[in-house]
Amino acid sequence: MRKLSDTIERLARLKARPDGLQPATSGLQPLEIVGSNPGALTAWYRTPDKTKAAPPLVVVLHGCTQNAAGYDRGSGWSALAEDYGFAVLFPEQSRGNNGNLCFNWFSKPDVTRGSGEVLSIREMIATMISDHGVDPRRVYVTGLSAGGAMANALLATYPEIFAGGAIIAGLPHGVAGSVPEAFDRMRGHGLPDADGLQARLAAASPHKGPWPTVSIWQGTADNTVADTNAGALIDQWRGALGVVERPERVETVDGQERHIWVDTTGREVLDLFLVRGMGHGTPLDPQSGYGEAAPYMLDVGIASTVHIARNWGIIPSFEKKVHRAASASAQPKGRDASPRTSAPSPAKPENVKPESVKPESVKDVIENALRAAGLMK
Repeated sequence: MRKLSDTIERLARLKARPDGLQPATSGLQPLEIVGSNPGALTAWYRTPDKTKAAPPLVVVLHGCTQNAAGYDRGSGWSALAEDYGFAVLFPEQSRGNNGNLCFNWFSKPDVTRGSGEVLSIREMIATMISDHGVDPRRVYVTGLSAGGAMANALLATYPEIFAGGAIIAGLPHGVAGSVPEAFDRMRGHGLPDADGLQARLAAASPHKGPWPTVSIWQGTADNTVADTNAGALIDQWRGALGVVERPERVETVDGQERHIWVDTTGREVLDLFLVRGMGHGTPLDPQSGYGEAAPYMLDVGIASTVHIARNWGIIPSFEKKVHRAASASAQPKGRDASPRTSAPSPAKPENVKPESVKPESVKDVIENALRAAGLMK
């Protein structure tokens, strides 16, 4: 058992942040990492007040210029976790590591199994399992932009740790080794072919399966991370997950396309949410009761946080809160002055409607979306 003085000293260091950021104010608590921390990251967490069994854990990675508390407020993850009884872990970058607070997904030492930032996050997860009783069989990871790329790096380097991952405006693993290469890949230039992408995944760990499920979220009007990266992510994972190039089916979810790949057992193992007209950021629907609009936190009428959690099976279902939707109707879009109240009632989700759509290749999907948005002829 750690000495009380050690814990107090750790808390004092967290409060005196050298990068000038304020400590988390969203209900997150500082996590004292048990193992090594070669990536020199900070960790924040929240566990549910009431739980009868080992809760699932969601690891949430912020984007550039963001911190843990801000991304938590915008995304609504800890609020959802409290309502549904799972734990959340927020690794946080410092300006000492990256001046723009980006996770260093393009630095080979930071995305190599057994070193750097991925090992720091692995040790944070081990701490949550040992100290806070989370279920090691139900650990998930998600992130935005650089956080999405780092989430994918974690899935690639430690696939045995995760049951699933969700990558929002992220990039494939192992495609950049420097800042100039990172900017090229973000623009969609120089991405490897499918064989090259799958070779990078195979080399990232000795793991042979089973593999975590993968969900990809991409806006068609993203000028920061080109949507060709969504296709590259699918190419990187479809070999390991044992799926063909074209999706099995297409559904409409809150007005957006969800393309679904299933394995030989019929299990959904890979999907792509293509949000038409959305720029760079995390898709939100504040009327869902979770999250709030902010820079790179975009009110586009679909609550990615809720849908990701539901697809992982850590919340039973979702329906919009009628009283919140009514009160929000008097507010400007993206704002909600009413306080968050009770959790949404479990119900059969009626907002997911399968369509009779012939599945297309990823390239066709993205090009058709760009045409519909008027961005391509």
